[in-house]
Amino acid sequence: MSTESRVFGKRAQKHIIILASGDKVRHMTFQPWMAALSVCFVSVFSIGYIAATSYLVLRDDLIGGTMARQARMQHEYEDRIAALRAQVDRVTSRQLLDQQVVEDKVEKLLRQQMALSSRHGKLGTLLDRAEESGLAKDEEQPPLTAPMAHDKRADASGGIKAIERLMGMGGREPQQQMALAYAPQVGSSGQETISDRSDRLFSKVTLSLKDIEQEQKARIENLTAGASEASDAILNIVARTGVTAVKDEPQASPVENETAIGGPFVEPETTEAFDSSLVALDTALARLEHLRSQARKLPFNNPSPASDITSQFGNRLDPFLGRLALHAGIDFRAPTGTKIVATAPGTVVTAGKNGGYGNMVEIDHGNGVSTRYAHLSTILVNVGDSISAGEAIARSGSTGRSTGPHLHYEVRLNGEAVDPMRFLTAGIKLSHYIN
Repeated sequence: MSTESRVFGKRAQKHIIILASGDKVRHMTFQPWMAALSVCFVSVFSIGYIAATSYLVLRDDLIGGTMARQARMQHEYEDRIAALRAQVDRVTSRQLLDQQVVEDKVEKLLRQQMALSSRHGKLGTLLDRAEESGLAKDEEQPPLTAPMAHDKRADASGGIKAIERLMGMGGREPQQQMALAYAPQVGSSGQETISDRSDRLFSKVTLSLKDIEQEQKARIENLTAGASEASDAILNIVARTGVTAVKDEPQASPVENETAIGGPFVEPETTEAFDSSLVALDTALARLEHLRSQARKLPFNNPSPASDITSQFGNRLDPFLGRLALHAGIDFRAPTGTKIVATAPGTVVTAGKNGGYGNMVEIDHGNGVSTRYAHLSTILVNVGDSISAGEAIARSGSTGRSTGPHLHYEVRLNGEAVDPMRFLTAGIKLSHYIN
């Protein structure tokens, strides 16, 4: 049931809501504004519900999207980290490999350096002997140890120090040196990387060691050839005098108080060509020293260096008989009192008057070689004295069968007189080789 009401000048029916519950009946008049308010309330509630529902639904989607995006980012970061780790592993492996290569190169260089130092130690004695022999006096001796890079004097650590200086690592700890040496570097145009510098250094030091090794070998070969040439020259010069006592090879000393030994002859074992060259040089020097030692025992010196020769060896008119006779020596113009010296080391076998020789000194030089000094005014030695070359043995005079002050000088081989000029001439030629 409804009643009329006026709305905006018109009558409208009122809506009444009747509520019945058992015997109780209630009614409520429903005004239009209440309907509008209810509709508004329901609309607001519906909109809020819908908004809340949409928010919850969209929130789950947003959360899921955010989590998916974070998962993707995490996977990307993990992939990037894995790639960086792989790159670091590759760099580390390359650094370790480069480190091993460099260490092997340094070790090789140090072995070469030590080998050169060892060679120099072996060569030092031979060089001293060669210098004493006069073979190395006029030659410029190259350095026989290896100067590493900028080092003027090489030692076992020369290569390492040179590497440190060229790489700019001096004064750092070994770990810092290694890190700097193997840090990956990209050289810009016109710049040199550490890798390039190290390779250039190794090449430079290796070439330096090779050059020094070649210099050592060339030095040994030159000394060996010089010693052989000097030995051959001594043999040829001595051979012209007619002396056969000088032998080419040194005689081995006899072995005493040793047990019996034997076996076939086998060449000595050598580890490399350098050792063979040292053996060759040692043999050549031993031969030269032996020949020099034997040559120094022969009368190659002048008994009166300041005197002129007035009469040669051979047939001449005898000054007393006026007929042809053999002059068994040579005469030196020497005023009375002139010092007379021995022409070679030996032992005095005669010191006194001896017939036509007058006062005479005879010296035995061994191997059938002897010299006589005659017409002396004073004798300064006694029989049995050991005389050295150049030692004063008498003073000149005019005793015995002589026409005036002079020195009569003879050289005898196995008792036979030979021309002393052979020995004097040979002595002049040998002075370069035996003095």
